[in-house]
Amino acid sequence: MRRFNLSWLAVLVLPPWALAEVPDAKTPQSDGYGVLIISRERLEVANPCDIGLYLQDQLAARLYQGQSVSFNLPPGTVSVRLSLVGPGICRPGIAQLKSQLINLRAGEIRKYRIALSTEGLYLLAAPTSR
Repeated sequence: MRRFNLSWLAVLVLPPWALAEVPDAKTPQSDGYGVLIISRERLEVANPCDIGLYLQDQLAARLYQGQSVSFNLPPGTVSVRLSLVGPGICRPGIAQLKSQLINLRAGEIRKYRIALSTEGLYLLAAPTSR
C-alpha cells in the first residue's frame, strides 16, 4: 500500500498571506535608542589602573588599557563620569569628580576616547570614519 505524502498538501491549503515575508526585527536604534561607545586607547592614558565609567552616577563599566564598551541608551542627556578604581595608588582621592553631559539622540552613534589632562580624566570625541 502506498503512503500518501501530506507535506505538499499543506502548501496548497495555506492562505496566501501565510507565505508573506516577515518584517525585520526591530533594532535598538529603530526603537528610539542611541549608542554610546567609549574606548580607552593604550597610549592615550598610560596608566596601569582601571578606569571606572559611571553613567548617571552608577558604575557601569571598568575599562582596562585597550578596551572599549558600548551602551544602548534612551535619547536625552546622559551624565558620564570617569574615575580611577582599584586598591593602593589607584584608589581615587577625595576630590569631587566632574561629570560630562552628553546629549544623545535616537538612532545616533557617538564615539568617545578617554583622555587625560592636568584636571584629570575626560571624554574626547573620537573622529568618525565615513
